[in-house]
Amino acid sequence: MYEATSCGGVVIYRGKILLLYKNYKNRYEGWVLPKGTVETGEEYKETALREVKEESGADASIISYVGKSQYSFNASGDTVVKDVHWYLMMSDSYYSRPQREEYFVDSGYYKYHEAYHLLKFANEKQILEKAYGEYIDLRRKNLWGNRKYF
Repeated sequence: MYEATSCGGVVIYRGKILLLYKNYKNRYEGWVLPKGTVETGEEYKETALREVKEESGADASIISYVGKSQYSFNASGDTVVKDVHWYLMMSDSYYSRPQREEYFVDSGYYKYHEAYHLLKFANEKQILEKAYGEYIDLRRKNLWGNRKYF
């Protein structure tokens, strides 16, 4: 067993959430939030921003830290325990372009209830709930987009 760390983002533009659709040789298909592995010497928030940009093409800014999820899977006969650190992010447009090299075949921004039901993994649904709740709270207080939060 070994541990791995990734970082990602719940990217919101005009109330809609960015999702990516992954299809790897028809073995794994599903809508996911953008995330990826921390590189040596990289801070978590740098990883989150880089991975969002690489996987989706979206320019985003971090608003706040949302929390951590954890899951495990088997790879090469070993168990990998992965921690994922999530950030609430704001995009500056609806632009997205799925990263084909990582087997993403589609991307787009979806209303909350659509995004929630499209997401494949329960832990990402929980992160989406938490992040979207924070987004709604910031909007209610007229603070959405105020970068003083992070």
